[in-house]
Amino acid sequence: MDQPDRKTATPASRALDAGLTLAVFVFLTWLLGPHVPSNDPFYIWLWGGVGASCLTGVFWLCLQMFRAVLRAQLAARKK
Repeated sequence: MDQPDRKTATPASRALDAGLTLAVFVFLTWLLGPHVPSNDPFYIWLWGGVGASCLTGVFWLCLQMFRAVLRAQLAARKK
């Protein structure tokens, strides 16, 4: 397998990924909060965040796979 000539992850792409992942985590925590069976705001945010962390991990994996496939398609188009 050919080794890449350049770095695939730049500081800007890592910052973009971190920002998108954080935004998705906050959005999913807000979205899942009303589904927590509690009246205590602490537990609503806690369990909303726990549920959102799993979904955010899946989002991060999807984002990385999207970048890998896009990079491979663009490289194949250049050849």
